Amino acid sequence: MRKGKSNWLLLLPMYLFTILFVALPIVYMFLLSFLSRAEVWGVDFTFTLDNYKKILEPLYLNTFAESIKLALISTGLIVLIGYPYGYIMARMSAVWKKRMLLLIMIPFLTSALIRLYGWIIVFRSNGVLDKILMGLHITDAPLKLLYSYPAVVVGMVYSLLPFMILAVYSSAEKLDFTLVEASRDLGASSFKAFWTVSFPLTLPGLLSGVVLSFIPSMGLFFIADILGGNKIVLVGSVIQEQLTKGRNQPFAAALSAVLMILTSLMISLYKKLTGSSQLEGTML
Repeated sequence: MRKGKSNWLLLLPMYLFTILFVALPIVYMFLLSFLSRAEVWGVDFTFTLDNYKKILEPLYLNTFAESIKLALISTGLIVLIGYPYGYIMARMSAVWKKRMLLLIMIPFLTSALIRLYGWIIVFRSNGVLDKILMGLHITDAPLKLLYSYPAVVVGMVYSLLPFMILAVYSSAEKLDFTLVEASRDLGASSFKAFWTVSFPLTLPGLLSGVVLSFIPSMGLFFIADILGGNKIVLVGSVIQEQLTKGRNQPFAAALSAVLMILTSLMISLYKKLTGSSQLEGTML
């Protein structure tokens, strides 16, 4: 009994933290989403579904569609770059693994906002990229890349790529590469050995990287604001505007609730896929 009581006391701070800073704010957000905005300031404690009905308007549906589209494009590029990087890094020697990990971690020592403002120097007219392209005679005139859709995509990929690399690396490092060598000895080509052995066993890491990239990319509105010049409006931008300028807390809560539901569905799909992939890996 004493041991069980001591274990319960050790877990008590974690339970209190979860209740106070996770569960209660979520409950408060959902309750707030069913209230009305007061005429002057604050909230009118009257139950209503108007906040969720308002989300069905074309303006806000297009915002959700644009956010999902940007998240899909960014995540696709992150997969194409991050998976090979993480997989190859896992096969390097211990010395080179440390060096490559150091290259990934160094940017985190600087504020994300400062790093994004650095991209403004790169993308602006007659900036670093324009000078390189014109120096190589690829372009004859400065490009208008800043405050464009490609600039926002690059910002998303740059900010979220390390999460994909680290997720794939942690999964590939645990891979027993003797299984790949055995498949090669049995006559499988390099591609077939990778596709039938390496890829299924590293799929959980890939899927976790997709989740860590897709979910934040729907709400990182400051990237769209800095590199897109307010031309690209995401769900996070609308929530911020409703809280600061519109002062419509219930509608902002409703938008947040819908966004949370979408991300929860994404996490549920991830759990389902990782469960099936682990089963396939066990069968292999």
